[in-house]
Amino acid sequence: MKKIGKQTVSFDNPPTILECSSIVGPKEAQGPLAKYFDQTLEDEFYGEKTWEKAESKILKENINLLVAKSGIPFDKIDCIFAGDLLNQCISSSFGLRDSNIPFFGIFGACSTFVEGLCLGSICAESFAENVLCATSSHFCSAEKQFRFPLELGNQRTPTSQWTVTGSGAAMLSRSGSGPYITNITIGKIVDLGIKDANNMGAAMAPAFADTLISHFVDTGRSPNYYDLIISGDLGYVGKDIAIDIAKSQGYNIKSNYNDCGVLIFDKEKQDTHSGGSGCACIGTVFSGYLFKELKSRKVKKILLIATGALMNSTSSQQGESIPGIAHAVSIEI
Repeated sequence: MKKIGKQTVSFDNPPTILECSSIVGPKEAQGPLAKYFDQTLEDEFYGEKTWEKAESKILKENINLLVAKSGIPFDKIDCIFAGDLLNQCISSSFGLRDSNIPFFGIFGACSTFVEGLCLGSICAESFAENVLCATSSHFCSAEKQFRFPLELGNQRTPTSQWTVTGSGAAMLSRSGSGPYITNITIGKIVDLGIKDANNMGAAMAPAFADTLISHFVDTGRSPNYYDLIISGDLGYVGKDIAIDIAKSQGYNIKSNYNDCGVLIFDKEKQDTHSGGSGCACIGTVFSGYLFKELKSRKVKKILLIATGALMNSTSSQQGESIPGIAHAVSIEI
């Protein structure tokens, strides 16, 4: 493991993404990627009395699913990295409280899935044989915490995004035949003063562009090195901004770039405005769709960059701007 440039780490023995699993809610099950998810739910409650308990159950069941798919039993997992959007990451901690596995609770907002892959890769390179990385989010619990309770029926702005209900999880291992995480690029906090909590794409796009360009500068690669450059989750608004910022810095990413918030929903048929968001957005799109594309060798090189808005309801109410963060993993087969 060695540092390249200012923000990138290259692995001497790249960890394998051994297996992935995904569970999504009913709206996601009606979207264009439905066939790629391992399990889809009929309703948002999942047999629980509250949205928060439902989210925690989704995460727990998805981790059980990943353990079964990977063939790696719980007692062979060295540590778990998991996080979500709820205060103090209660979905992750409550969902994993019976696992009896060393646990790192992490928060990077919607960047949490790739943050987990970054940290998990470092562990796999150094001391761990198997590392589990997981995230979750839930439309109803997120609306309740960050915006307005659903019962109020508030109108959503055109720039708003729809929080994905679901969970994505990946098992990293020292052994295996790929796909491999070959590099990680650790993001910096970027804040250009956006204050609109209903326009996350605009708030996070500068952080995406900063990490993207840092990755290219550190590695000497260009956009065409990758079959796909995937962000998660800028939505339609943020995606366009990201393309423009990258172009202004001399990087044309338009031909091989897409966003998980754009991919997971049908904008016109599902009325999701600017697309999907939430910790589970990039988690489920990668674990359900992109991982299968890698395993089938339809794509061989992906630069996965997850973006997060580092704010909460209190900071928004106090008039603060929205800092953004983006972390990247280079995944190659």
